[in-house]
Amino acid sequence: MNSPKTGTVDPRLADSAFLKAARGETPQHTPVWFMRQAGRALPEYLKVREGVPMLESCMNPELITEITLQPVRRYGVDAAIFYSDIVLPLKAIGVDVDIKPGVGPVVDRPVRTLADVEAIEDLTPEHVPFITEAVRNLVGELGGTPLIGFAGAPFTVSSYLVEGGPSKEYAKTKALMFGAPDVWEALMTKVAGISAAFLEVQVAAGASAVQLFDSWAGAVNPTDYRTYVRPYSTSVLERAGALRQGDRAVPRIHFGVNSALLLDQMGAAGADVVGVDWRTPLDWAIDRIGPDRGVQGNLDPTLVFAPTEVMTARAAEVIEAGRRAKGHIFNLGHGVIPSTDPDQLKRLTEFVQSYPSA
Repeated sequence: MNSPKTGTVDPRLADSAFLKAARGETPQHTPVWFMRQAGRALPEYLKVREGVPMLESCMNPELITEITLQPVRRYGVDAAIFYSDIVLPLKAIGVDVDIKPGVGPVVDRPVRTLADVEAIEDLTPEHVPFITEAVRNLVGELGGTPLIGFAGAPFTVSSYLVEGGPSKEYAKTKALMFGAPDVWEALMTKVAGISAAFLEVQVAAGASAVQLFDSWAGAVNPTDYRTYVRPYSTSVLERAGALRQGDRAVPRIHFGVNSALLLDQMGAAGADVVGVDWRTPLDWAIDRIGPDRGVQGNLDPTLVFAPTEVMTARAAEVIEAGRRAKGHIFNLGHGVIPSTDPDQLKRLTEFVQSYPSA
């Protein structure tokens, strides 16, 4: 797929605070959205998901559309994040993976050899027609609210394939990375191609921006990240850099957890905006990332459980720190916690959007 380009772009997107900030322009207010805003904390999400397995819901265009729209309706956030899962592309190409409640993604036959890697198919649009349909539906419903497409970064997705499920130590992943570099290179190249193709499908259908999630990037040190991880994230972000909506490049956000010492490399991998988790002071992160990229984040997700005045005071500190960046998109420093009060997130959204400009 070469440089997907939509024929018609909603003119209201030109006024999007989110897209302006992502491009380093001056928005009318600090834009805000929340990772994992689509689901988990919302009673309307729990209602429509009742009795429907996670990955099944991610393959149903009507459910994808409804769940993606729910937080936009409730909170009035400045962007929608496409409802899916980082292992969904693997499921679509035939990998035996499932998301088990209380556990997470579980792979029936973990990758160990080159033959295992070679058995994994490349992703094509024909594998995910439900994604194309859902994105088109969403773009029509969202109007002037941009839709963020997303994919899992090669390291995180590969770790699931190697470990067979979630891990705290990533011992099997690192054993393959250090001990079988040929298998590691083949696997990371394969997954990078799948992730890039998944982003291309979403943008071709109308997504206005993309985010690459490297949830477990913090499991490696900066030297190993540079050698074993970054080249493959760069491959995904470079392909995403060719994507267009109308005549504008699609902004690329790159986010990792516990990634303070990797932020400069995550930006240099090809991101326009680098997500910063809650453990890292935003002003310190801006200095590390450099002046050529925007930042996203980074309120501690647990602060939504504090009194409103405490939460908003800390949010103000984040906004003020973000003024030094080329562009700042307000977000939590990781995803919405399932027990979060939706009304508190609504208050936070309104506070950020009404906060005085510099």
